Amino acid sequence: MIRSILYATDLGIYSPVVMQHALGLASSFGADLYVVHVVEPMGLFAESVLESYLDEQALSELHQQGMDTMLSNIELRVFASIREELAGGDRELALIRSVKVIQGEPSQVILEQSRKLLVDLLVLGSHAQSTGGESHLGRTAARIIDLVQIPVYLVPLMQRRRSTDV
Repeated sequence: MIRSILYATDLGIYSPVVMQHALGLASSFGADLYVVHVVEPMGLFAESVLESYLDEQALSELHQQGMDTMLSNIELRVFASIREELAGGDRELALIRSVKVIQGEPSQVILEQSRKLLVDLLVLGSHAQSTGGESHLGRTAARIIDLVQIPVYLVPLMQRRRSTDV
């Protein structure tokens, strides 16, 4: 029985499509829906640029206060975009129990949240870049599928092309 679902979004152009799948499943099962977006940590280059302009205390404050503010602002924007996408779908909006934006490595954070929230299903998009390889899974989706211990509903975001279509 599915009582709770975690929808992991990358906020990409296909996010509304994946969200509709998550909402449809939550509605069908009468399940709670949790939404998570992961912001990757700042890269080494950006970190070194900041270090060259700020002292240690200012850099520490920027990391703590700036990051908290940024994550809160993104959470508000994610929830606002979901509300806008649903445009009057109060019944569907009521299924969403929380929207969280967390900094970290995406697959690790998504797996941690699925365990912490004790969800019964994980919904995410396949999000693969066209590399000409055999895999149509993105890095995060592939890592999650390798490590997850609950069912995953994977929404394909890249259409496969037949060699005759080229």
